[in-house]
Amino acid sequence: MLQNLFRTRPRERLGEPLYDLAVRQARDPAFYTALGVVDRIDARFELYTLHVLLLVMRLRDEGERGTEAAQALFDTYVSALDHALRELGVGDIAVGKKMRKLGEAMYGRMMAYEPPLRDDDAAALAAGLARNVFESDDPAAGGPLAAYALASRARLAAQDFTAVTADPAWGEIKP
Repeated sequence: MLQNLFRTRPRERLGEPLYDLAVRQARDPAFYTALGVVDRIDARFELYTLHVLLLVMRLRDEGERGTEAAQALFDTYVSALDHALRELGVGDIAVGKKMRKLGEAMYGRMMAYEPPLRDDDAAALAAGLARNVFESDDPAAGGPLAAYALASRARLAAQDFTAVTADPAWGEIKP
């Protein structure tokens, strides 16, 4: 009976490698050097959220198996946020409140970014990214990151499901 508690479920096995792929890409030094993203925890959160969203959107386009994979990825992301808060020393009592705020921020970003990504609306996406990633009211600040995200969306859409889950084709990071 106890072995069932510690057994990894198939969904968890699917979400973790997908999350690792998104995080690996979000940690690319070019975001910080070429695009000028400030290396702070809140900016890293923004890049992680953007990459998870790009993968979730692509996976959901696959129907039922993609929806399951997208949910596994999302669940893993939420779990990783919880773990990160605990590693930063946030106590058990405060984790719930902090997770709620992070969840609201994550949901807000996804609601702000998904329509422009689907509509290929670079201007709207740049404005949201400028505000959230670069803390700027100037939409031009988010332009290069928006171009990257839209290119990533297109490249991911051109890949089949197996390729996306093994080696996502992200866009090129250009200043």
